[in-house]
Amino acid sequence: MSFSLPVNHESVAILRSEDDGFRSRFVRDLVQCAVDSRPNNRYAVASVPKRIIQFWDNPLEVPNDVRICMDSWRQLRSAGFVLTCFDDTSARRFVADNLEARHLEALDACYHPAMRSDYFRLCYIGLRGGCYVDVDDVYSGQSLDALFDDGCLKLHPLCYDVPSVTMVPSEVFTRPGADSQNWIFYFNNNPLIAPPGHAIVLRALERSTGILNGIASGELPEIQSTTGPGNLTASLVAQALICDEADTSLALTILQNWNRFATSVWPLSYRADARNWRLSNRKHFLR
Repeated sequence: MSFSLPVNHESVAILRSEDDGFRSRFVRDLVQCAVDSRPNNRYAVASVPKRIIQFWDNPLEVPNDVRICMDSWRQLRSAGFVLTCFDDTSARRFVADNLEARHLEALDACYHPAMRSDYFRLCYIGLRGGCYVDVDDVYSGQSLDALFDDGCLKLHPLCYDVPSVTMVPSEVFTRPGADSQNWIFYFNNNPLIAPPGHAIVLRALERSTGILNGIASGELPEIQSTTGPGNLTASLVAQALICDEADTSLALTILQNWNRFATSVWPLSYRADARNWRLSNRKHFLR
């Protein structure tokens, strides 16, 4: 689903995108917009490179259950995809070789492996393009070709219900008019599918870099809003408000059916310890 969005002044747009309530309502309206009210984006003509990128901080310590998830993507090699899993060393080398010193400084400020994964995917996809998927996703076997044949950024929408501490089912929150004051609408940063240089990904990279480079010594910023889905969603909303509808930076496709292609596996061993970012958020990471 593609759509066009209105123009706004940049400073005002950034301020509005940092308002949690406004951001959630903005995403809600995008996700629930009727299919026939979304004009086809005529400007998204470039293709996304057929690369699948993943990250695990230490290649010698990949849990067996995570390895099984990762191996499910291998079959895509026969369909012409290149699969690469980065680790702390190779990710840092990529950033050092291809971006600026401030980006390397920001990567080094990421205090948890999940945070480095978040930040690195913005670096890599922003520069080279392709598809980033988390290592706990299992590939279903469905063809991915349609996700790579244009220059749109593809993102999966999510909705979180605060009181119940659970995710709202997609078939519920995507219905036009579905809403609750307890719901938070946002876009996940998994998968992250984009051509090289997509403006929303680059804006997310710069927003995250600015936050990380500005933290005080010893400060541990909140992961989700600094490098994760909160960062990406705020950046998308700001870019949408700033640019006019003909701008190629608004080339976005909402993936309401990502679960057809991959499923996130939850009962994995690492989720029970400090490797799970939810248990380590704003804490010094100790294995």
